Amino acid sequence: MLPLLPASLGPGARGAFTTRAGGVSTGPFGAAGGAGGLDLAVHVGDDPHRVARNRERLAASLGVAVSWMDQVHGTDVAVVETPGGADLGRCDGAVAVRHDRALAVGVLVADCVPVLLAARSGDVVAAVHVGRRGLVAGVLEATLTAVAARGVDTADLFAAVGPAVCGRCYEVPAPMREEVADVVPGTASTTSWGTPALDVPAGVRGRLVAAGVRAVDHVDACTLEDERFYSYRRAGRDGTTVTGRFAGVVRTR
Repeated sequence: MLPLLPASLGPGARGAFTTRAGGVSTGPFGAAGGAGGLDLAVHVGDDPHRVARNRERLAASLGVAVSWMDQVHGTDVAVVETPGGADLGRCDGAVAVRHDRALAVGVLVADCVPVLLAARSGDVVAAVHVGRRGLVAGVLEATLTAVAARGVDTADLFAAVGPAVCGRCYEVPAPMREEVADVVPGTASTTSWGTPALDVPAGVRGRLVAAGVRAVDHVDACTLEDERFYSYRRAGRDGTTVTGRFAGVVRTR
């Protein structure tokens, strides 16, 4: 079984966040200590055959194939109702609706915030890719609207906010910090070295609560500081931006 971090999503659905460990990728896509990495992204330069094997391992662990998004920092939301896994195209929110068989959707990240949602019944679940731009544009609200359109009361949703770059590490120019904080209260922060920063996970949690989600869990790990996870910003410190992507995944009952 893969070393998954469980997401608290109520009694019906099953969700988790992957790490770098447990796969077959190598080089910058490998895990700590030279072990095989669980890179799940097809767009970052990794060997596509290795990525396919990593995705197969994840599907085997979940018991169902995962449908993946081509994430573009927008607000479009795809809806999945057919089992088997699918390429959902350009979107940043994915909703899965169970009819007779289980489905799963996933979000790929390497510093942005992966958000998982689940109805109490486990029949409707969602994955959301939330970066700075998507948070401001309203990708969370767009996904919650798509979930509500499937008959799920927002107050009965469970949400899990996954590992992401934290407010002590996400350095931004001061004008950007103020622009984002004007739209999303609670995001203004300061790095551990005293420069302007954004706390996107805090903004995500605040937006979920403001939308009426009562049960919000947070896996409080910083991707830049914690080498269990891929991090675009950590790779940049080493003079490259080549790195893999880990995932938040959720399956219906």
